[in-house]
Parts: sequence; C-alpha cells; structure tokens
Amino acid sequence: MGASGFRERWTREQAEDPGEFARMVEAIRADADESIPPPPDLVHQTTLWFVDDGVEWLGRLAIRHTLTPPLLELGGHIGYCVRPSARRRGHATQMLHQSLPIAARLGIDPALVTCDADNDASRKVILAAGGEQEDERHGKLRFWVATHTS
Repeated sequence: MGASGFRERWTREQAEDPGEFARMVEAIRADADESIPPPPDLVHQTTLWFVDDGVEWLGRLAIRHTLTPPLLELGGHIGYCVRPSARRRGHATQMLHQSLPIAARLGIDPALVTCDADNDASRKVILAAGGEQEDERHGKLRFWVATHTS
C-alpha cells in the first residue's frame, strides 16, 4: 500500500525487517496526513508508540482526527493498547494523559474515549484522565475527556 497507509496490517516478521519497518512507519505517517484523502469510512489518525527508554515497545495509541457515525457511537477519538506483559504498571494512564495535548492541537476538545463495559482497568484509566461518563451503548462505556488543561 506504500505511502497511502490507512490501516495496513503488519506482521511481527515484517516489522523486524528494516525495509518493511521503514515502509510501516511511512504508512503510519500517511494515515495522519490531512492532504491525503482517506478511503470511505476511514478517518485520519495520528498513531503514537510508547517505548521504555527508547528501546522496549510498551504499547500504542491512536488519535482519530474526526469521527464517523460508527466512531461516534462506539469507537471514539482515542484508542490505546498496552502489550500484555507491560500491563498493570500505569502505562495506559500515562499514554492517555500524554495524548490529550496532542488531541487538543488537532482541534479535538473534548475527546470521546470508549471502553468495554466490563473493562474495569480501562474505565479507571479514562476516569484518571478526567473522563466524564455520558452513557453505555451496546456494551461500551462512553466518556468525554477534556483535552485543554487551562
């Protein structure tokens, strides 16, 4: 898919190959490039990787620049995941907290953040970021989080 990006799937083996890794980074950057029109039903997103001491990958976070009707219903502006072996150490809380000023610079305020209704850990992460629960829809809790801290 090259520079067009837009959610190309990558395997671990591809990411370990320097040429493929460079292509993956280029595609992820293209996903955020507002000058490249996204395919139907997709939106621009900024992807952030979180690493420990610049070496160990801990997780990733995606900030969707706009919301389609399905994202407004269930997906939200910000989605994140932490590598299973790095969970329960506060990384998700830090990731979400650090992403809010970036979302604000993208013109998002407040940000919609969702999680499964039975995901207590993610619910606590969102609440720690100042999330205010609006409702539950289709098994998803929906929270609005201010991105401007002034």
